[in-house]
Amino acid sequence: MLRLPIGALLPADSPRLQGEDHEHVRALAEVDEELLPPVVVHRPTMRVIDGMHRLRAMELRGRGTVRVCFAADDEDPFVLAVQHNIQSGLPLSLADRTAAAARILGLRPHWSDRRIASVTGLSGSTVGAIRARSTGDSAQSNTRLGRDGRRRPVGHGAEGRIRAARLLRENPDMPVRQVATAAKISPSTALDVRDRMRDGRDPVPAKLRNGHRQRKRPAPEVPAPRSAPDWESELNQLRVDPSLRFTDTGRFLLRLFDARLLGHGERAQLVTSVPAHCRMTVARLARIVGTAWHQLAADLEQRHGNRTET
Repeated sequence: MLRLPIGALLPADSPRLQGEDHEHVRALAEVDEELLPPVVVHRPTMRVIDGMHRLRAMELRGRGTVRVCFAADDEDPFVLAVQHNIQSGLPLSLADRTAAAARILGLRPHWSDRRIASVTGLSGSTVGAIRARSTGDSAQSNTRLGRDGRRRPVGHGAEGRIRAARLLRENPDMPVRQVATAAKISPSTALDVRDRMRDGRDPVPAKLRNGHRQRKRPAPEVPAPRSAPDWESELNQLRVDPSLRFTDTGRFLLRLFDARLLGHGERAQLVTSVPAHCRMTVARLARIVGTAWHQLAADLEQRHGNRTET
């Protein structure tokens, strides 16, 4: 770790769709720099990877230098920025992470869905859905690079399975590994195609058939925001779920939601009623609580994605 002039650093290629949060910058400006992590910098480009809010806070305090540490040199600065911001004090929103996954798919099309999921804090199935609607065959690779660094063949969903089915119809006794190699799919996918054909089922599952037909339909890059009453409806569903109502952990979770979900009117009332000398303290505490909830959401999405993919 060392100290560098702020003017020597390039601003981050940030995954935050809304840009910098000026309230967060002002809050950080009131914190002793020694208590804050150093700004993370990509050495080859001198571009900030993580810490633009901390850098702006030092500027706001009139400082000309900032503490920095260097990130790995062999990765794209944007990918590093996403990785670091997922773990930072001001987490990326779901919209930020979804847009980041779409961009990383363009930067690293050969990466597996699970590898991109591990970078963005999304589930592998969510990344797969983003891949299906945001890329065409011409932009995709015939292999995927997994989290373990190994490359595995893929068949781009329906197309690979269709090739395998054609081969098996022409030569029913062809070994599965030969089918996989010729169709450019994984052996497990080739085996599934063969089993489906023997059972008289379509070699392409319904979800892949639908995606194949609808691939060229335009889709938004980020999920549409939910309507305001939606969280109340979902919370009511959780309240009547026996697996939550009749367990200690479930009741604890419901009490947390009851205490910490704010409607628009309640939030507006708090904003106007908190005394001026308490505002920044309340803001910092709210961000700490929000960070914990964001991390819980990311952990649950990751766990759900891992469950559905196995």
